[in-house]
Amino acid sequence: MHTFRKVLTASIATAWCAGILSAHAASVASQATRGAAVRPNIVVLVADDWGFTDVGSFGGEIDTPNIDALAHRGTRFTNFHAAASCSPTRSMLLTGVDNHRNGVGNLREAMPREHLGKSGYLGSLSQNVVTVATLLQDSGYRTYITGKWNVGSESHNLPNRRGFDRSIIQGDTGSDNWVPTQRYLPHSATVEWFEDGKPATMPAEYYSSTYFVDRMIGYLKANDTADSSKPFFAYVGFQANHVPIQAPKAFVDKYRGRYKGGWDALREQRRKSAAALGIIPADSTTVRMGTTADWNALSESDQLYQQREMEIYAAMADAMDHEVGRLIAHLKASGEYDNTVFVFLSDNGAEGSDYRDAQPWLWTQYSQDINRLGGKGAYGIPGPGWASASVSPLTGYKFYAAEGGIRVPMVIAGVAGGRSNQIAKALTHVTDIPPTLLEIAAVPLPGTQYRGRAIEPITGKSLVSLVKGETGIVRTADEPLGYELSGNKALFKGDLKLSRNDPPVGDGLWHLYDVQKDPGETHDLQREMPERFASMQRDYRAYEKAHGVLPMPSGYTPSRAVLINGMYNYWLPTYGAAGLVLFVLLSSVVVLLKKKRTASIS
Repeated sequence: MHTFRKVLTASIATAWCAGILSAHAASVASQATRGAAVRPNIVVLVADDWGFTDVGSFGGEIDTPNIDALAHRGTRFTNFHAAASCSPTRSMLLTGVDNHRNGVGNLREAMPREHLGKSGYLGSLSQNVVTVATLLQDSGYRTYITGKWNVGSESHNLPNRRGFDRSIIQGDTGSDNWVPTQRYLPHSATVEWFEDGKPATMPAEYYSSTYFVDRMIGYLKANDTADSSKPFFAYVGFQANHVPIQAPKAFVDKYRGRYKGGWDALREQRRKSAAALGIIPADSTTVRMGTTADWNALSESDQLYQQREMEIYAAMADAMDHEVGRLIAHLKASGEYDNTVFVFLSDNGAEGSDYRDAQPWLWTQYSQDINRLGGKGAYGIPGPGWASASVSPLTGYKFYAAEGGIRVPMVIAGVAGGRSNQIAKALTHVTDIPPTLLEIAAVPLPGTQYRGRAIEPITGKSLVSLVKGETGIVRTADEPLGYELSGNKALFKGDLKLSRNDPPVGDGLWHLYDVQKDPGETHDLQREMPERFASMQRDYRAYEKAHGVLPMPSGYTPSRAVLINGMYNYWLPTYGAAGLVLFVLLSSVVVLLKKKRTASIS
């Protein structure tokens, strides 16, 4: 009875502060109170830089039995889209609001300095959005997060102020997977780690996927006895498979010799497997991207080196799946598994950068010796060749608006009344996850006011009816869904996609594709559908205007922006005036490397 009064009072107080009508407030309180014992737990698992077919149940050869078991228990989403880089996706995953309206219009490290600080381009969550964690916490959920956060390291943006009871998180884009304090690129003077809103003391060494799951299990164990009547919301933000790709030796050994055929053969193998599973149309075609070298033209030593890179990549994904299995085993042992909803997704497509610009810095920080790859002190890079296979049969990869950059694997399992082993082909988006979780938890959408202040409304759509098999669509054929990141643009309308991508993935021109029939974006429809091509361009311009999308400065490239931001955020804070000299020297080396590469290609 005491618990009933406590929950009821808290719910009514929250509704009053939000200015909700008293009748609605009573309904919310009743739902929170009545559901405390029956509302499901929620686990969100976010992989980093996984391609569309990296998961076994999506057509991949990597062993991912635990994620596959969730996929077969629930729904696989084969037309699900995120942003093409980490923090914009994570900002939408947490808020249900387009990243240009929630403050993360671009990844801070790749943002031109002309944009930084302007409306929509804060590089972290704005204060006019509320997270799904806050909404769940206010409705009676216990809330925990471990791993990558990457939506703001200001005190008001850390998880303890964004709806999480307990947290151990990395504030920036990533770090070494063996040594948590080792930065993976010269983005900042230090790696940012926080625990419950304060600077964290990290172990000298760890393996990231293991540590994040260990900490989450620890939170669950500590609180199961404290208040087991409350459901929990658990968010695990993995670093796998962000660079540097690294994995325990036992997992690497498992994949020795698996990739002798090269990335062209793997791309075709995955296309066939995905088609056989019904993930893509049987007649889907695939082409080699211009950034992908001919495997057969590589020397034997280069082939051996590249094989090792993919062996480590596969091992890193396998190791992450193993840790997901440990979390699931804990939930089964504690009796919580059957009352838990799982969401699995990747934050963007596979990493296709070759990190050539970073080599001068990497030489002083890491080894890239083939015999050390995957282990401590070594830096593995999948590169454009293996990225093209990871996203098969799609084209493009991380940072670009091609399908390989923004169409990612997503699974929802454990929803009451949900269908098992279902494949959903409807156009869906990362902003759809928060309203889905809120419906599952019987929490109303907050509208445009929360706790007495104006907020951006959630724009995503609940996927619960889709998961239950009650509908096959989420958006009508006439409903536009816009997207932009770093000048790469797209607009979806039904099965059609209008897109423009900068080189080297694109040509800087608009194209029109039917991505349901042609997920590889191989057949441009603009001449066959000129009116639709023109109308969708108008729709895109309306999206840009409504969301405050800023034009990219002349000469902008993501790699150039990363170098410039690194000067301000790493070289100068770390080395002072000498840092500027070091930056100039290393930048000169980068220019010489680029010239040498261009000369060798021509």
